[in-house]
Amino acid sequence: MSTFRVELTLRFGDCDPSGIAYFPTYLNLLNGVVEDFWRTLGHPWTQQINERSRGTPTAHLSCDFVRPSRFGDRLTFELRVVRIGRTSLELAHRVVCGSEVRWTAKQVLVSADISTGAAVPWQDDMRGALETFMEVEDAYEPAA
Repeated sequence: MSTFRVELTLRFGDCDPSGIAYFPTYLNLLNGVVEDFWRTLGHPWTQQINERSRGTPTAHLSCDFVRPSRFGDRLTFELRVVRIGRTSLELAHRVVCGSEVRWTAKQVLVSADISTGAAVPWQDDMRGALETFMEVEDAYEPAA
């Protein structure tokens, strides 16, 4: 297994007055997909934060918006693990509608101690779970 997928319908409240996806909402949807990913790994954020005192803040995020999405579009969010560092994690995201790419993103998360905010190494069980989603091929590349 290397790709995590979530399907979402673009809702009225996700769009600007012209009916096109509002980009800050896209980022909120993406954050929800990442949260779902951690739950699927068996390490939901509630457990990480409340029991392990760990967080996974975003250290870097870059997006390329290829085509607009509109109210009612059924979008598939695809997430792949590109690299697992000692304290960081690089993810590649692709959002498609059918076979058409709508936008891509690269994201770097950091394993952090909640109380200090300092980067800390991934715990072995988390690292093992993340490795099941490691991308073997090239990560998604932004459209030209």
